[in-house]
Amino acid sequence: MPQKSIFQDETAAIGLPIRMVVLTIIGMIGFAVIVSAIVNAPTAPRPMYATPDVTSITLSGNNSSTGPIGITISNFDGEPVAGCNIVLRDPSGTVASGGFTDSSGQVRMQLNNISLPVGKHEGYVTIKAMADGYLNHDDDHFVKVIRQ
Repeated sequence: MPQKSIFQDETAAIGLPIRMVVLTIIGMIGFAVIVSAIVNAPTAPRPMYATPDVTSITLSGNNSSTGPIGITISNFDGEPVAGCNIVLRDPSGTVASGGFTDSSGQVRMQLNNISLPVGKHEGYVTIKAMADGYLNHDDDHFVKVIRQ
């Protein structure tokens, strides 16, 4: 069998154009699937932040209730988060108050029957804020409570 040079043998090139077209179409379909998966991927939840209008509460005598505490919930851009569920716990861990923010991201809460752990004269009110589309906000040192 005589040896042919690759430049002289044209039989290999007969099906080449159709193969190139088929592989290009398959590659474009795969690329379109990848791009659509990236574009339609769900967005990650955004963080939110809680800001109280007081930094500490002083309890005197047998009084275990406070005046209303104003809380503002905002997102990373400083915009209010409406309809956010807020749960406050007293220093002993029991639920002290709960509520929802209004359209301006604010809520006022009254803390009743605040108890401190046995032997402690100070502690912290904790907050948990939850809203759709946002990461939960937990702060174990939200407002300081001092008993005099």
